Amino acid sequence: MSSKAITGTTGSDLPPGAAVPLETAPAVKVSKKKEPYPFWLGGVAATIAASITHPLDLTKVRLQATGDKGMIQSLRKTVRTAGFRGLFDGITGTWMRQMSYSLCRFWAYDESKKILGAGPNAPAWKLALAGGMAGGIAGLVGNPGEIVMVRLQGDFAKPPEKRFNYKHCFDALFRMVREEGISSLARGVGPNVFRSVLMNASQLASYDFFKAELLKTKYFEDNIYCHTAASFAAGTVATTVCSPADVLKSRIMTATSNESTLQVIRTSMRNEGPMFMFKGWLPAWTRLQPTTMLIFITLEQLKNLVDFTRSLRASDKD
Repeated sequence: MSSKAITGTTGSDLPPGAAVPLETAPAVKVSKKKEPYPFWLGGVAATIAASITHPLDLTKVRLQATGDKGMIQSLRKTVRTAGFRGLFDGITGTWMRQMSYSLCRFWAYDESKKILGAGPNAPAWKLALAGGMAGGIAGLVGNPGEIVMVRLQGDFAKPPEKRFNYKHCFDALFRMVREEGISSLARGVGPNVFRSVLMNASQLASYDFFKAELLKTKYFEDNIYCHTAASFAAGTVATTVCSPADVLKSRIMTATSNESTLQVIRTSMRNEGPMFMFKGWLPAWTRLQPTTMLIFITLEQLKNLVDFTRSLRASDKD
């Protein structure tokens, strides 16, 4: 048998006695864990959305406080008496509320999901529990901002002698503490926290749930069309879940006698049946739906912007 040189794994002939080169395994790329988004992103998204819908919210508050017959009449009256700038009266109160309440609820929702182990395809009950936990925390934190917002929006609808005449949200906050005591910041905290729990357990949780379900189908990708459809569904669920609490709150507050909550429910059930809890559903849906859609669509676009800036920074390092 003739002696042949050992053939290496590279396919080239080696001289006798030479070491056989070993093939090196291809480098395995370890995928880095995705960096979490800034905690304040939800608050910014809600502030942008609330700034857009502020004239509608302002009109709603003034319709409740005055004898105007409709939305269009109230809008015209505001423009006639205060100009177009009048449509944004009290907007600093809206900003304070969103940057306290909404910032806190989005942050607390993400943290609650981590505690409960609720991933992208978590069951609806886990998402709802995380949303309820976030709502309870945000309702407490955001209560002063809620009071400031309502007072600033409703001030110009009152007679001049009954107005608070706050200059802006911080003036309102400081004067409330100075003139009414620090306990004034907790006014109405019970009903506010209860509604916040219901709102976040339905709105935040249902958006995540519907988005995950839509992405499982062949019709949707993670883009603005999916975000629009999921937020539309979330707004409808949130309106339906919160409707009974809103109706009961209104009826208890406007009851002429000293009826208890249970008596109010019994009287309403006897006279109108169980569907009384969904009276005013359409106006509530008309108001909440655009806000819900704007919040989530804006939030998703802000997340895309964060991803884009991070990719730019990463390419600069390379």
